[in-house]
Amino acid sequence: MWKWAAVFAMTLTLIGQAVAQDVPGIEICTAEKTMERRTSCLQSNVNFLMRSIAKLTQDHQQKLDAANRQIDALKASVVSLQAKVGELQAAKTAPHTAKPNDKPKEPAAK
Repeated sequence: MWKWAAVFAMTLTLIGQAVAQDVPGIEICTAEKTMERRTSCLQSNVNFLMRSIAKLTQDHQQKLDAANRQIDALKASVVSLQAKVGELQAAKTAPHTAKPNDKPKEPAAK
């Protein structure tokens, strides 16, 4: 039983190491001895950083576009509300007209 557990643990360890090597990212290039490998390592880092910058640029542009759409919608709401406030103020300051239930005053009899 213990043998199978040991084999299973070693297998998981090897799989974990293999997966970790496939993850793109910044590598430490100073450990490379030959100039070709060091150059390749540096180029890999540059490519990774360029892809990261492009992805972040795209994400932020999408956020800016969404924010601009929201700002435009809010501006339209403000214009609509300003128009309603203007109508209400105009109705408030307009001379009051006779109400339908009001009877016109009849001239006094002489």
